[in-house]
Amino acid sequence: MFFIMSVTGGRKDFDHHQTMICGRCGKYGNYSVYMTYMVLSLFFIPIFKWNRKYFVTASCCKTTYQLDPELGRRIARGESVEIRPEDLTFVRGSGWGYINEAAKVIPVRKRCENCGFSTEEDYDFCPKCGKPLE
Repeated sequence: MFFIMSVTGGRKDFDHHQTMICGRCGKYGNYSVYMTYMVLSLFFIPIFKWNRKYFVTASCCKTTYQLDPELGRRIARGESVEIRPEDLTFVRGSGWGYINEAAKVIPVRKRCENCGFSTEEDYDFCPKCGKPLE
């Protein structure tokens, strides 16, 4: 007799969208909320989930923030919650758009991790090697 067990990571998107003005790029956008977790599966059936973390992604510049865990649990239960800037911890930015720092606008450069090409243009793919820019 043998057992088929696995430990994998997962992601669950929630139906919570909130309109906001991005503090990073200054544009209008929406927050999309999702949860990441680790799961133990037995015969391909999820048995136990742990390491739950809640994240928010801004639709305007794709900046990702980690959400306060209690607020994330409330969103997961389906409660109507307003996400405030103090509930978010910056994780990573997309590297494009503009950062508004004390009323001055500074262009942000995108850099290709594959070939090192750098630009201030709003490209989705590197013009030199064709790899996606993040």
